Amino acid sequence: MATEAQKVLLKYWGYAAFRPMQEEIVNSVLAGNDTLALLPTGGGKSVCFQVPGLMQEGLCLVITPLIALMKDQVQHLKKINIPAAAIYSGLHPNEVELAYNLAVFGRLKFLYVSPERIQTERFLDLIRRMKINLIAVDESHCISQWGYDFRPPYLQIAQIRPFLPNTPVLALTATATKMVVTDIQQRLSFKKNNVFQTSYERKNLTYNVLYEPDKYGVLLRLLQKSVSGSAIVYVRNRKRTHDISDYLQSKGISSTFYHAGLDARLRDERQKLWMQGRSKVIVSTNAFGMGIDKPDVRMVIHFDLPDSLEAYFQEAGRAGRDGKESGAYLLISDQDIGQLKLNYEASFPDLNQIRSIYQAIGNYFQIPVGTGRDIGFDFDLVQFSKNYGFQTLEVFHALKLLEKDGMLLLSEGITAPSRVFVTAKREDLYRIQVEQPSLDPFIKLILRNYPGIMTDFVVISESDLSRKLEIPVIKVEEIITALQKLNVLSYAPHKEKPQLIFTTERRNKEDLLLTNETYRDRKMATLKRVQSVIDFVTNNELCRNIQLLGYFGESIRVRCGKCDVCIKRNSLLLTEIEFETIKNSIRDLLLARPYPVFELVSEIDFYTDEKILEAIRWLIDNKVIQKDENDNLIWRKQLEI
Repeated sequence: MATEAQKVLLKYWGYAAFRPMQEEIVNSVLAGNDTLALLPTGGGKSVCFQVPGLMQEGLCLVITPLIALMKDQVQHLKKINIPAAAIYSGLHPNEVELAYNLAVFGRLKFLYVSPERIQTERFLDLIRRMKINLIAVDESHCISQWGYDFRPPYLQIAQIRPFLPNTPVLALTATATKMVVTDIQQRLSFKKNNVFQTSYERKNLTYNVLYEPDKYGVLLRLLQKSVSGSAIVYVRNRKRTHDISDYLQSKGISSTFYHAGLDARLRDERQKLWMQGRSKVIVSTNAFGMGIDKPDVRMVIHFDLPDSLEAYFQEAGRAGRDGKESGAYLLISDQDIGQLKLNYEASFPDLNQIRSIYQAIGNYFQIPVGTGRDIGFDFDLVQFSKNYGFQTLEVFHALKLLEKDGMLLLSEGITAPSRVFVTAKREDLYRIQVEQPSLDPFIKLILRNYPGIMTDFVVISESDLSRKLEIPVIKVEEIITALQKLNVLSYAPHKEKPQLIFTTERRNKEDLLLTNETYRDRKMATLKRVQSVIDFVTNNELCRNIQLLGYFGESIRVRCGKCDVCIKRNSLLLTEIEFETIKNSIRDLLLARPYPVFELVSEIDFYTDEKILEAIRWLIDNKVIQKDENDNLIWRKQLEI
């Protein structure tokens, strides 16, 4: 008989059964236990908080740094008639207040917020008035200073727990070392340790490191060899996505490219092309892949070295989700390790320079100290760098460090279409329609075409309204502005350009949270992760699968037998027939006369030196042959086998 959790899963998601470990995690949460869930990429982490969130009275508070993920999940939940909202930097203030009101008055089942949001006085005041049944902390490795994406704002999460003493925490992540697992539970104030973890091993996925000076040639051969399914090629920079995709197209392989700098509509189109199988290959920066669950990815190829094994493991893990044999290939040439070290150094501009860049940004947008929270600005990184004499790459890395510390957000890759919420009551709308007949057609049109516009912000299209009203788009925008001034509606216009958003009030540069200690610790931790990548690609003796699982604290001894290391080792291993043939050749030679080792090896044809030497070692170890006083090999007739 199906459990209540299984009934909810079937009703809303259409699945009759949970994936491995999901139901155990759900039951732990329903029992009120603080729970840490480590599930691999594609393991279905969201179900682990969405099912118990639906089964209990109140709402589930979801804390995540990934705005794109928030938007996708909220959109999906709404499609299946589950009330949900997300609050993140860059929203219209009225959108934020509406989401808060819905949460306080019990009209939401899920509220998604960024970790910076929980530090605000407004949030801390309202959380006492919300009935929260579960706190879900996604990407929970971010709370650990030993994690690969440490973010200080995550440290504030535990501070809300005293306001919700009976509410359990569910922490979720795809990858974490043993040290990070312990740290997560301590920093989230778990009442007791409670970890659910599936094995990181993916038996159908083979990891390979290929040393080749001609990466383009190797890439082409790999993709030509793969006759079914699709592939992802990861690269470090945007220009290379374009170059490699063009190269593959010129060789007859259907390909497209993707990065955060592309127009949002173009990104959506290219992702759809690849998801539908009309493009076999998508060449991308690491901006691509979050939330992607395409089952038939047969190959993930890293054209450049990743920054960490955590990132590599997650990206490679997007292959073979249907359980069929798939491959992950990391291509490396002589200069790559040196370039990885240079990238590491460039990722940490001087701390004083970071402060200067932060101050320059405040001046650039004329934001007084103590103001600016949640205000977004169109931001041209190249133009800003030129104006202030900074190097563009230096500014980019400084912004990323400030983003991790919760100071600001560079929202490239996030689309913000126009949104409208009719705030006026029905009687007020009727009055305006009577008093101002010129506005009547527009009001009727939006009420008819956008259901729900009087209860929530809905996405609108100015061009679509223009066509239906047979008036210019600029006239549509003028009408919307006029209605906003009359307090009929709230309007959040679309944003196309990259946005730089201050997630806290602007501070004096001396007051930045990015302390010397935080900066130094983060840099040291990053160096350790870089060294782990180098160790992984240069260790050609130990099975790749064993190396990766060992990094995450999972000990196995059985080789996968399929990776580049195992294949090389397998080629050196003697079969029984090969051993017998070589042994007989050695016996015939040594019965004729003693031989030095090198001469004996050269006398035997058809086999590699490695296999002949392996046979000689076995025969010596088992006392079948031995060395004489001149260090030559002789056959011990009496022990012949």
